[in-house]
Amino acid sequence: MSRVNLEGRVAVVTGAARGVGELLARKLSVRGVRVALVGLEADALKRVSEGLYGDSGHWCADVTDQEAMTRVAGEVRERFGKVDIVVANAGVANGGPFTASDPEAWRRVIEVNLIGSAVTARSFLPALIESRGYLLQIASLAAITPAPMMTAYCASKSGVEAYAHSLRTEVAHHGVRVGVGYLSWTDTDMVRGADRDDVMRELRQRLPWPSNKTYPLGPAVDRIVAGIERRSSHVYGQAWLRGMQAVRGCLPGLIATVGQREMRRFEPRLKAVRTGLVGAGGEADEQQRHTLRN
Repeated sequence: MSRVNLEGRVAVVTGAARGVGELLARKLSVRGVRVALVGLEADALKRVSEGLYGDSGHWCADVTDQEAMTRVAGEVRERFGKVDIVVANAGVANGGPFTASDPEAWRRVIEVNLIGSAVTARSFLPALIESRGYLLQIASLAAITPAPMMTAYCASKSGVEAYAHSLRTEVAHHGVRVGVGYLSWTDTDMVRGADRDDVMRELRQRLPWPSNKTYPLGPAVDRIVAGIERRSSHVYGQAWLRGMQAVRGCLPGLIATVGQREMRRFEPRLKAVRTGLVGAGGEADEQQRHTLRN
């Protein structure tokens, strides 16, 4: 598929304070893209924005807040004159057994990853229809295969995959392309935060190869950029994920067989697993909600 020249395009990236969002903003900026950064952490977003090569701006907003995101969409449109690309990347995760999980954290994963993605699309689709643009929804290996101790994350990423596939058909006649991006375990604050828990780290390392490895961030983001340039329907941060699509029907049974044995092995240690949001992004989300409550 031929690549689109990104020079002069305007891209919105949510969850842009760190990790995939931050590096994606930097790599798009190098290609001449004007970038609008959206996230919860004003200082971190400002730092990222100031480090970009070209024109950029940053907006502090909760992606689950429809009113706030509608306002951001209007301000981005006013600031840059158009929107060509939207990457719905914002996400959080928690871990631990479902029966012992923190109900508030479990619900928040669904709200940010699934509802927040839909709110992002609802807010920016009018501008994307006008520009015949491209929406990339970041999903995960967790959308392709289930994993124990990750019920909320797997449910949310399966949900955004299905939602994006459905949306693709609805907006295609407007000239808007919708893609789904898949990432395996990638070296981000979220994954490093999950790995701080010994049980979560050891359980992940016992998953079948190659899903038990942590992959470098740079090559994964390079593949995302290439997918944006091609306006691809499917974007794979790690090349082997493409092959997982062909066998995904077999994966729940395989994971159930392997996972049952491992869960029995880890049973005595499960009570010590932290069930709140993980990583710096999770901490920022929890801090914001604590501030709002008080």
